Amino acid sequence: MRNIGIDDTIVAISTPVGEGGIGIVRLSGPDALVIAGKVFRPKGPVGPAQFPTYTTHYGHICDNDEVIDEVILTVMRAPKSYTKEDVVEINCHGGLVALKKVLALLLQEGACMAEPGEFTKRAFLNGRIDLAQAEAVLDVIKAKTDASLRVAVNQLEGRLSSEVAGLWDRLISLQGHIEASVDFPEDDCEILVTAEIEIKLKEITGEIDRLLSTAEDGIILRDGLLAVICGKPNVGKSSIMNRLLRQDRSIVTDLPGTTRDVIEEYLNVDGLPLRIADTAGLAEARDLIEEEGIRRSHIYTRRADLVLLVLDGSADITPEDESIMGLVKKRPSLIVINKRDLPKKLKIEKINQIIGKNGSLCEVSAQTGEGIEGLRRAIREKVWSGEVVSSDNIMVDNIRHQNCLKIARDRLISAVSSIKGGVSPELIAADIKSGLDSLGEIIGRKVTDEVLDNIFSNFCIGK
Repeated sequence: MRNIGIDDTIVAISTPVGEGGIGIVRLSGPDALVIAGKVFRPKGPVGPAQFPTYTTHYGHICDNDEVIDEVILTVMRAPKSYTKEDVVEINCHGGLVALKKVLALLLQEGACMAEPGEFTKRAFLNGRIDLAQAEAVLDVIKAKTDASLRVAVNQLEGRLSSEVAGLWDRLISLQGHIEASVDFPEDDCEILVTAEIEIKLKEITGEIDRLLSTAEDGIILRDGLLAVICGKPNVGKSSIMNRLLRQDRSIVTDLPGTTRDVIEEYLNVDGLPLRIADTAGLAEARDLIEEEGIRRSHIYTRRADLVLLVLDGSADITPEDESIMGLVKKRPSLIVINKRDLPKKLKIEKINQIIGKNGSLCEVSAQTGEGIEGLRRAIREKVWSGEVVSSDNIMVDNIRHQNCLKIARDRLISAVSSIKGGVSPELIAADIKSGLDSLGEIIGRKVTDEVLDNIFSNFCIGK
């Protein structure tokens, strides 16, 4: 990412490019109104530079005398805009050619092409949102379920930021007391260091632990889990996936080996975003294509957060089944016994002998749909261990935030140990300063350019 010039006016297409009803080209910066005025021909007597804030205007985008598109132009003046700069949004027709020609005109008139996430980065740098809120913008865009959306909106509204900022302020106060004990030892500040500060550090550490206790569930809600459907050929893996998705996503035939590659889709299981993968049947390959599909199946099975091992309930366990169960028995797994609509021949006792307690059993019929809702519940209970997870509470849903909180907690624990060990106040203050820096990284009070570039490079251009 290039360095952002404070005097640059940036521009980008802010909607997916393609055929659609509307496409938006967005400008932000000190010259946004002037640049827009060079290409916008309004119906009225005045141009964008004279338009009041929060107003929309009908007109045309023109290249000299050539009309490029009929548009609606919106003006949002600083500081009450997304970036706290002057912002112009041009609502064009959504065709690829029109959008690109409007973008090219604005670049020609002096705007700079925005980098990925640069509008949101400016919102952060200009103080409209903090860094955790900026990251939540992308989470809102990428949310896969209502629950993950609620978590992201909570972050965007600043609920986690407020908690972290409160901890940061309390640590700043404690650090001031410690530094005072170093600078003014005659004022008996040493007593405060060894008594009250130890108690307060433990309180703050406890609150960090409380936030960290939400991280596993929060990250699952944000990123989802990889659930892999595996088993030998022709046991109904693709049919089960189609039943779970409630659509015909995987090809189903009576021929073994129909699925040659891994097929992925997102599935909403009671608010849990599940990236579900249907894999090729694990068996001896008959050709190079099937061999590659089986190789990928093994890779996905090893990476899976949850394995759905499908067995044929109308047949006894085969050596192939036993081999696959051996592969997954150390992984979190659900044993899905398919074909419950047929006479049952499979022996549950033999499954328990091979899998042990790590796998749970669920019987379904992909043919009739019996047991599919039970399978959904079993997946949810396997992930949440039967608990009810509320996405309305403050949750840590970001691995970066989780790592920063862990570092802060460890430094504060070290500071408490130093107090108990009679270590000098300077060393205690150093531990607290390190904890402060880690908390500051979450909300952007202390953050490197490298971290910023890494965060905003994940955004699309135009956001």
